[in-house]
Amino acid sequence: MIACNCIVQAGQISAETEASLRTFVNDFAERHFGTPAEISWMAIPEKSGFTAARPSTSSIISMRANMPVSQADRETLLRELCSVWARETGRSLDEIVGVLSDPMPN
Repeated sequence: MIACNCIVQAGQISAETEASLRTFVNDFAERHFGTPAEISWMAIPEKSGFTAARPSTSSIISMRANMPVSQADRETLLRELCSVWARETGRSLDEIVGVLSDPMPN
């Protein structure tokens, strides 16, 4: 399983969009890492997240790969991940933080 944490602002992503993003993230993990995603979805309560003293509209998508990922591959994968997230949520790339970590060392 590929650990994936999705942090969003409550009330900004519909149930349908969440379902679509969960499906995409799982398919992404299977396609690129050969195993499904284990998704932890957290909605930050309204009035609990701020950017520049205004309610935040940002999302964080953080995945831990099951193998080391080269810098070139990481860039390509993050572009795909963040582009789909932006398209599905209607947010700009400036509002999305994408993270793709290598596995923890043993």
